[in-house]
Amino acid sequence: MNLYKADLHTHTVLSPCGDLEMSPISIVEKAKREKIDILGITDHNSTKNCKVLDDIAKDNDIFILKGAEVASKEEVHCLAFFDKYDELNEFQYFLDDHLPKIKNDVNKFGYQLVLDSKENILEQIEYLLISGLNIGISEIETKVHELNGLFIPAHIDRMRYSIISQLGFVPNDLNVDALEISKHTIKKEFIQQNNYLADYCFIQSSDAHFLEDIGNVKTIFQMNDKSFNEVKLALKEEAGRKVMCNE
Repeated sequence: MNLYKADLHTHTVLSPCGDLEMSPISIVEKAKREKIDILGITDHNSTKNCKVLDDIAKDNDIFILKGAEVASKEEVHCLAFFDKYDELNEFQYFLDDHLPKIKNDVNKFGYQLVLDSKENILEQIEYLLISGLNIGISEIETKVHELNGLFIPAHIDRMRYSIISQLGFVPNDLNVDALEISKHTIKKEFIQQNNYLADYCFIQSSDAHFLEDIGNVKTIFQMNDKSFNEVKLALKEEAGRKVMCNE
């Protein structure tokens, strides 16, 4: 088994709240300096910069988990990741169908840019990506798993935009692959305050919107190799794989 450093919550220039320095090339360069092995790309309600990150990262021996940070109608944020591009693309159609068509105000929220590997602008998304979808978290989870994806409620310790802040608790009938805590939280202390979550798998991520934040907290994966299936096994803690974060 090998140990891999992962940061599974990273925004690019596609997220309106993402800094304009968060280009695919710059993100990969920073991840390499931080010795990150696995990087999750999670723009708000869009997957459109995953392919370019994946292409650049392969040349730098970094494995990209392709996905998005999805906001439900309850304003719960959750991470969704996919292995194959046909699954990722189908999820993008799903996001497009359920995103409210509210025009983005660039001056208020920021640019939403899709780039190529040379940092040319391919597309500027017209509709505001940080809006909540018009469907609930259970429907989102169902769709993610229909597409063989991973579903992880994001920064559940936060006072806003988390499953606990919005619903009051993590429903035991919600099929989650892990729970994410933010960088300032200690897992052991969080579980002491929420002991009904003790048996869940936890990851910890930077939620980076700026280059300097990438990798400032990491989750360690014990696996055979860097692949989607190995990540899935580690989150289930099966066959000797496991996940370790800030205890």
